[in-house]
Amino acid sequence: MGTVLWERIARTAGAAGKALSPALIAATAVTVADVDGLDAITMRRLATELGVTPMAAYRHVSNKDEVLALMVDLVYGEIDLPAGTEWRTTLWAMAQEVRALILRHPWLTRLSAPQMIYELTPNRLALTERALTALHTGLGLDLDTAMAVCRTISAYVQGATSAEIGLGELMNENGWSTGADARAGLSPQMCWLLATDRYPTFARYIHEAARKDDLRWQFDTGLTQVLHGIAIGAGKIGSAGPPEQR
Repeated sequence: MGTVLWERIARTAGAAGKALSPALIAATAVTVADVDGLDAITMRRLATELGVTPMAAYRHVSNKDEVLALMVDLVYGEIDLPAGTEWRTTLWAMAQEVRALILRHPWLTRLSAPQMIYELTPNRLALTERALTALHTGLGLDLDTAMAVCRTISAYVQGATSAEIGLGELMNENGWSTGADARAGLSPQMCWLLATDRYPTFARYIHEAARKDDLRWQFDTGLTQVLHGIAIGAGKIGSAGPPEQR
């Protein structure tokens, strides 16, 4: 088995006199993906942006999957968490930071499921380390439970933020500027479905809910409930509220 990407990078760290590096490839790829999306990432496009031949890039990365790994690691390095192991503060901040990260780099939602969930990079593993430490040391969960909780929080953040991005894309595709525009655009299907009287509670939500367009409130409320459940399971209900409410 050949050396892994991160081992190769560690071996060449600090080498002088090289105009091209994995870090430069990653930064260039992120810039391209932020503007043109993940499909724009090809070795040829990167070589053009970097002003080198494709073969020059291949001296640093073996394939596109390694480029994607470098990109994921680079952007996850943007996350800044508070010091300490207090579980509630750490996990709340982590969830908020990851949501903001995905909104800045929506191409993250276009990664394959294995890349999105299981891509092992130094910065992503550091984030998992912080979460595990907060749950194991800070909250007292055994490591199996701590990892299960980590994955539950990650699934919530990834799912909620992907849905938020999907809604934005739907609105852009249809020229809708507001939530009211979106509901008006979807009204033919919605009106027919609600007229069947099979969805009375959803109908009440459509007519009565006051926060349908407050995506930040929706995210925070869902996250609060997730952390509340974790606190109940750990017998720490007094520490379940958002940091500003504690």
